[in-house]
Amino acid sequence: MAEPRRSSVLVIDDERPLAGIVASYLNKAGFDTALAYTGPDGVSSAQDLDPDVIILDLGLPGIDGIEVCRQIRLFSDCYILMLTARADEVDKLIGLSVGADDYLTKPFSPRELIARVNTVLRRPRRQTHVAQLTAPREFGRLQVDAEGRDVWVDDQQVGLTRTEFDILDALSARPNVALSRRQIIDAVWGPGWAGDDHVVDVHVANLRKKLDDPPAEPRYILTVRGVGYRMGPGR
Repeated sequence: MAEPRRSSVLVIDDERPLAGIVASYLNKAGFDTALAYTGPDGVSSAQDLDPDVIILDLGLPGIDGIEVCRQIRLFSDCYILMLTARADEVDKLIGLSVGADDYLTKPFSPRELIARVNTVLRRPRRQTHVAQLTAPREFGRLQVDAEGRDVWVDDQQVGLTRTEFDILDALSARPNVALSRRQIIDAVWGPGWAGDDHVVDVHVANLRKKLDDPPAEPRYILTVRGVGYRMGPGR
């Protein structure tokens, strides 16, 4: 019997000692691991290796982590965990706005990093289906196909990251229920996730932009003050 495929992780970090330590822990945890030390090499390695997860440092030589993330998102929907040594929230939010799924602030525990990697890998990958098992959820001009993990607005397909889709899936599955940020995190990242709850707000803001859903007059994703978010009727 063939052995099951090992998940692959690409570590892009110019701090070679740290990258080596992270790779060592990942290898011991059962992952296939590759390293890149500059922004351009990271983009090239992501194209060549097609990893399941990328651990991406924000401060890289050549091109920074934000631009690396933007370029990778042009050809890959792998999970991206961004690392930053800066406490500035702007850096974290900008990183998420170009398609990062999560972030960790240095210094961090290798065990915490591995836990985050395992958490994202438990989330479903995009799948294709021969037959449609359930009808798409409809909210006015918005359609959410939970089986095929596809989204359309006015019959035009909308490209979402995995995290963006997972949030929309969680909201649209219970359209009449207001979900708190913590409930959304439990549904998308898992109950063991220990990051900043406001990461949800960043991904919701990105979703609204892609769905052409202005926050001042939202049709699809409504803010419930003091609680979180719920789906709107789409009209």
